This record gives sequence, C-alpha cells and structure tokens, in this order.
Amino acid sequence: MRTLGSISMAATTSSVVVVVLMVMFSSFSYGYVVPRTMFHRVSASDHYLTTEEHWFNQTLDHFSPYVLLSFCNYYFTDELWIIHVLDHTTFQQRYYEFLDYFQAPDGPIFLNICGESSCTGITNDYLGVLAKKFGAAVVALEHRYYGKSSPFKSLKTENLRFLSSKQALFDLAIFRQRYQESLNLKLNRTDVENSWFVFGGSYSGALSAWFRLKFPHLTCGSLASSAVVLAVYNYTEFDQQIGESAGPECKAALQETTQLVEKRLESTDSDRKAIKSLFGASELDIDGDFMYLLADAAVIAFQYGNPDVLCSPLVQAKKAGEDLVDAYAKYVRDYYLGIFGSSVATYNQEHLKITNLNAENSGDRLWWFQVCTEVAYFQVAPSNDSIRSSKVDARYHLDLCKYVFGKDIYPDVDITNIYYGGTKIAGSKIVFTNGSQDPWRHASKQFSSPDMPSYIISCHNCGHCTDLRGCPQTPLSLEGNAQNCSSPEAVHKVRQQVIDHIDLWLSECRATGRSYM
Repeated sequence: MRTLGSISMAATTSSVVVVVLMVMFSSFSYGYVVPRTMFHRVSASDHYLTTEEHWFNQTLDHFSPYVLLSFCNYYFTDELWIIHVLDHTTFQQRYYEFLDYFQAPDGPIFLNICGESSCTGITNDYLGVLAKKFGAAVVALEHRYYGKSSPFKSLKTENLRFLSSKQALFDLAIFRQRYQESLNLKLNRTDVENSWFVFGGSYSGALSAWFRLKFPHLTCGSLASSAVVLAVYNYTEFDQQIGESAGPECKAALQETTQLVEKRLESTDSDRKAIKSLFGASELDIDGDFMYLLADAAVIAFQYGNPDVLCSPLVQAKKAGEDLVDAYAKYVRDYYLGIFGSSVATYNQEHLKITNLNAENSGDRLWWFQVCTEVAYFQVAPSNDSIRSSKVDARYHLDLCKYVFGKDIYPDVDITNIYYGGTKIAGSKIVFTNGSQDPWRHASKQFSSPDMPSYIISCHNCGHCTDLRGCPQTPLSLEGNAQNCSSPEAVHKVRQQVIDHIDLWLSECRATGRSYM
C-alpha cells in the first residue's frame, strides 16, 4: 500500500483543482491487486510481414476506466484543503496490420497477440502461411507497457500497477472492437462483423486461450501455441524436462558442470571472480544470478530447437577427459551470449531495478514484475537429480522480487489459476499445441477435452512454438519452415489438424453470420 503522490505520465493530462473540506480529507492509497523471458525476440527486417506502426488510444485502467486521479501538491488555506490533481485515463498503444492476403470485404481477421517484449512488427512465421490460405487480414497489438506502448515515462513499481494479464485482455477486446469499426468505416458499411481468430505463442499463447475464455463473443476460436496457462510457484518440472530432453549423457555432463562451478564459487574470492570472468559474467555479484544465467544457457538449446549445439561438444569433452567447465563456458560465450544474443545484464538484479523507460531494453523488468505478481513460473532446482544449481530456489526468486520491486510484491498463483482455470480451463474452440522438448509444456494444457483439442509435436528438436516457428525455433525459420525438424512429418500433421479446426470454426461463424460461436 502507498499514499498517492506525484506520478510521471506519458499520456496527455489535464489538471483540475479539487476543493475538499478539511473534515472530509483522508489519505488515499493504492494496493497491488524465468529463461527470463519465454519468447526470444526477432530482429532482422526481412523476418517481418510488416513493421509499419499504427496507434490508437487505449484505456489505462479497464476496471476504473473513467477517472484516474493522481493527487499531488495539496495545501491548506482558509480551513480548506486545495488539491491539484491530474487526470490520466488513456495511453497510446502500438499495433500493426498486414492486408496483402485479405480477401475484402468478408475475409477473416487474425489477431496476433504480442507478448512480453517489444513488438516491432508482424513476424513472417507460419501465421503468414495461414493468413494466405484463409485470405485473412493480420493485426498485431503490442502488450501494454512493453516496447513503445508504455503509459508512463518511469517504470517505478507504483507505475506498474496496471501491468497485468487481466488489463491486457481488455486491451485486446477494446482493440478488436475499434479495429472492426475502423474497417467498417473504410468499407463504407455499418454493423458488419468479420470472423475473428486469435493467435499467440508462449505467454501470448496463454493470452490467446484466456481471450477466448473471457471474450468468447469476440472470436471464433484461438490457437494457443506453447500456452503457459498454469501459474506455477515451484516449477520443478521445468528442470526435469531439460534432463529428459538432454538424454543421459548430456544430462550427466551438465550436472557435473554445475557441481564443478559451484565448487569454484565456494573456493577463494579470486576463484569466484575467475569463474564468472570465464563465462563473461563478471558483473553478476550475486551467485544466484550467475547460476541462473548458466541454467538458462542450457535451457535455450532445448527450448528453441538447437540441442546438438550444446550437447555434442559437451559430451565430446566429457568423453575426452577435457575440462567440462571450459567447454561449457565456450558454449555460453560463443552461442548463448554470442549467436543467440542474450545479455548478461538480463540476469543482473541491479539492471532489473532500472526504472528509466527504454523501448527495447525495459522488457526484463516488466516481465519480472508479471512473474512476481501473477504467474511465478519459478524455475527452481528439484530436490533430486537436478541440473540447475540449488542456489536457484524459491527463496532466490522471492528475494529477487522483494529487492527489485519492494516488500509487498508476491505472486499469488492461486488467484491466477482460480481466475483462468489453469490446465482445467473451461473454454471452447481453443486448440493447444506444444513441442515435446519444450520445458514450458508442463505449464500448458497437454490433454484434449471437449472442444479444446491438444497436440504434442514430437521430435528431437521440437521445442517452443514449433507449430508457428518450425525448427529451430530461433533463429527464425521463414514461414515456420519445418524442413530442419528431425521429423517434419510430425509438424505437418499437427499443422493440418490446426488448419482443420480453424476452417471448421470459421465456417461455423460464417454460417451464423456472427464473428463468434
């Protein structure tokens, strides 16, 4: 809880003067209702269908949409409190549209949900193939606070109180309605609804499923790719899946590497500094941050469809009796921090405390806020047979949340799962897909239920969002090309099932003349 004070704002504000009787005056206060990110961002311009930006005014607080007052500069005069207040109710939200395949005027509209990073365009993955097949327009909305869609100039904790999946879902609903209205205006028609279908992968895959759950009247269905719909406090299955995906030899090499690094950290101060320097991570003073970096470096090989890049040299080094720590450090420096493009700063809690707004580099702090308030996904070391260090436990995560955001921040995963249903989500016309090697799949819905089919794409390098991204999942395979998957047939089979569901649910919409079923 905090007393309201001056708030820095990016949106247009208007000041008013409120006169309040002294006897009525009381203090006002607000309460607060991983890899570090799950989806690796894409940068090359030819990897996008479009990067042309569009904007619209979005409601800041959908649960109190009309008046949001920031009280400041109050003073006492003539037995009255004079309070200057600022009205801050909207912000500018970025979106994109791609109409090259749109069969106007009645083609469907595919809403692609952007997730926990800056949204710099509509990616040219398998969604583009689907849009061409169905003659669909594609629109993508940037998630509030991320990228250029920040309501505030400062990302201090009190300014993040409107950052949540619940607010984001209402953003999507409002955007969907406004875009439909603007399309009708362009086509010189009224009260006409195109058929809408929602897409998302990873966290945005969960948003896709939740959007259909909460707003079934606004979409014919949704694709929830690698959708992490279950908030998890102690996510031990994450590390266990890495061990299973690695196989016995690679798993043993990773475990031994972790043990050797831990021993050096517990040695002299010079050894401790030397081991961090070897991995190019000298800036990480907290050992837990350093061991989290090392754990994530292994994770991405399996999560994004490049297992052999990690396991082949590591297993070879073990068989040859070479220094496993040196072999792993080379992989981390050359691949994880080099080719893959991760940053050591992502793991530095001092970096996470930075509140200055930077469209491209603020995502780490923002996603951790969502982790620390809603979903947790704490990737803790299992009690037995763990690959990651025991330093990465629940206490490490809770201490991080407290240090970065304040003592009152805590992930209430029970409330999140009650609100959305977790893996028992009671929705309809949602298709779930997961890759067999993806550690995030254990937070997804992996079993089919009536009107909610679920498919596992099984292959050696089938990871996060394989149905949309192909293999490997990063770097991007244009149009989600699956030829480099160890079993392209497995990918094609699931994609055909997805196409069949989209076709069925869109046709049911068209048959009723509605945008939903």
